[in-house]
Amino acid sequence: MASITGDRPPGAVELSIGGMTCASCANRIERKLNKLDGVTATVNYATEKAKVTFPEGLDPQALVAEVEKAGYTARLPEPPKPEQAPSEPDELAALRTRLLVSVVLAVPVIALAMIPVLQFTYWQWLSLTLAAPVVVWGGLPFHRAAWTNLRHGTATMDTLVSLGTIAALGWSLWALFLGEAGVPGMTHGFDLTIARTDGSGDIYLEAAAGVTAFILAGRYFEARSKRRAGAALRALLELGAKDVAVLRDGREVRVPVGELKAGDHFVVRPGEKIATDGVVEEGSSAVDASMLTGESVPVEVRPGDTVTGATVNAGGRLVVRATRVGSGTQLAQMARLVEEAQTGKAQVQRLADRISGIFVPIVIALSVATLGYWLGTGEGAGAAFTAAVAVLIIACPCALGLATPTALLVGTGRGAQLGILIRGPEVLESTRAIDTVVLDKTGTVTEGRMTLAGVHLAEGEDHDEVLRLAGALEHASEHPIAQAIARGAAERVGVLPSPEDFANVEGLGVQGIVDGHAVLVGRPRLLEEWSQHLPEELEKRLGEAQAAGRTAVAVGWDGRARAVLVVADVVKPTSADAVAELRALGLTPVLLTGDNEAVARTVAAEVGIDEVIAEVLPAGKVDVVKRLQAEGRTVAMVGDGVNDAAALAQADLGLAMGTGTDVAIEAADLTLVRGDLRVAADAIRLSRRTLRTIKGNLFWAFAYNVAALPLAAAGLLNPMIAGAAMAFSSVFVVSNSLRLRRFR
Repeated sequence: MASITGDRPPGAVELSIGGMTCASCANRIERKLNKLDGVTATVNYATEKAKVTFPEGLDPQALVAEVEKAGYTARLPEPPKPEQAPSEPDELAALRTRLLVSVVLAVPVIALAMIPVLQFTYWQWLSLTLAAPVVVWGGLPFHRAAWTNLRHGTATMDTLVSLGTIAALGWSLWALFLGEAGVPGMTHGFDLTIARTDGSGDIYLEAAAGVTAFILAGRYFEARSKRRAGAALRALLELGAKDVAVLRDGREVRVPVGELKAGDHFVVRPGEKIATDGVVEEGSSAVDASMLTGESVPVEVRPGDTVTGATVNAGGRLVVRATRVGSGTQLAQMARLVEEAQTGKAQVQRLADRISGIFVPIVIALSVATLGYWLGTGEGAGAAFTAAVAVLIIACPCALGLATPTALLVGTGRGAQLGILIRGPEVLESTRAIDTVVLDKTGTVTEGRMTLAGVHLAEGEDHDEVLRLAGALEHASEHPIAQAIARGAAERVGVLPSPEDFANVEGLGVQGIVDGHAVLVGRPRLLEEWSQHLPEELEKRLGEAQAAGRTAVAVGWDGRARAVLVVADVVKPTSADAVAELRALGLTPVLLTGDNEAVARTVAAEVGIDEVIAEVLPAGKVDVVKRLQAEGRTVAMVGDGVNDAAALAQADLGLAMGTGTDVAIEAADLTLVRGDLRVAADAIRLSRRTLRTIKGNLFWAFAYNVAALPLAAAGLLNPMIAGAAMAFSSVFVVSNSLRLRRFR
């Protein structure tokens, strides 16, 4: 039996699938795998992965064989090779090359066919020379996919593109070599009369080359956005430390993090990432875990406390004993959550594929029926084939190939100008049905960093003097709360003096001499040790701040407590307006945070949110989104941290703040470049408008085709009418898409 590599549970495997061209391919593979006894499979078209659970005793190679029988490729996962570069960009580069070559060759063909003044004596032969490579080599992905579909008795957009372009090229070859189209001096005049013709003087090379180039462009833009879907996982795994200082026989030895084993003791210096999940054995420090937990206040750790891999040591030197390594760490579990969430929602099909599932078989049947009818009426093979091929050519979706990419291109371009990045067409479908928007607190509704939020003075104290002395002392500390006070003091009073005899009092605060004053800044207990007790008014302010979930720091010098400084993650000035705008779009806002209930309620009241879910761990955020979805809600999630990535991927629509982490941005459907929550409302409005435009484009692209089909079947469609109808539908689709540039 083939071994299953990696740390997967027995009976579960993740296959890498190759050869899928649209969402219906994913559905076909899924159906094929699910027919096997005891097998449950979900196939993700975006990430090209199949998650399969299977009964004990089944060889995973049997799953690979089943996928290959369906006409696709499948690979069992291999052990990771750290230095190996990903191969996906090469595939994208190959598609880009195919597109560029096709466009360069197709443009002169279209120009020669549409502009009579360019039609020199043997122009039709130059057209053939340029068009043939476009149809045969440029359209190869469509022909391959059509052949796979044919072998399995199904049809997709690829079938129609392949059939239409080959029919157009084949008919043109017949007309050039056996008909009248090859004679010197042949021209395409602008004759728009409806008349029956035997087609021997007509060539359709511009249709064949133009359609191939247009559809390739759409495929390239889709592949590029699909390529980015897997980047969330890569970004998550890159967050961890790359190497680690392990203690071996009392000496520090630097080794790659992959060589770390459970039970090893390793050293973490100030500013370094903690290599893996573990327990502190020596030292104490403040650990910035905001990237994983969303908790804005650094966590104080001392011997016996647990720490999480990829968090940052913001204070002193720590010696940590590794407890979980590799796939057991919290970071790896979050990567799994993101991937599972992405797989779960990958069943969105492209609109064009849905329609083509019905449209393609009808067109093929109509073409065959047309051929049979005209042969049966004795009109002759020439007229019969002209009518049958005309049906295929007029149905060939030139405007359809433009419908989604042009609207998406204009919509995403306008979005980029407004600071909104839209990932792909499937994203837009989600925006239509959204009724609930879940807002992460830290970094989304709030600034995401500690800020000096309040200064409460004892009677008779000078505001600037308190800030100058406290700020000067805190400036010498690396602690994030100290840095927030120093930053706030510098903004208010300017340049801060340098302290002397600075000392860090472990777990309590800092002390030192500033301008001849013996200054203390820290917990009230530090001041009490120097007999500096807080007066009643400052005690009250301290209690209020702590009740609201804020951090309060006492300041004293020369034998007396002077002030209480309040540090908090403050609400962004635009957040309240943003919540009002989201409500105006018919959405119910929900505040979701890893912070404590008191902080969450304070922030929610400030911005006008009624529903609050607090003290939620990263994995719990996914569960909250799932729970809301189970209640029948369609959920949008707005977040910015690593801890939000899995929830962003699970939500029906994920919006990441561009000021946040790469992982959140990669897991989201929409990225808001500015850290302004109001852009979320704009993003949803723009997405809905773009989706309406795509639907309008698809309707008209089909409407032109469908309206012209009866004429083609009746044998009344000459090449100029076919070309004009195709050109007009394309111009209409592009013009309709360009209206999105006026979105405000």
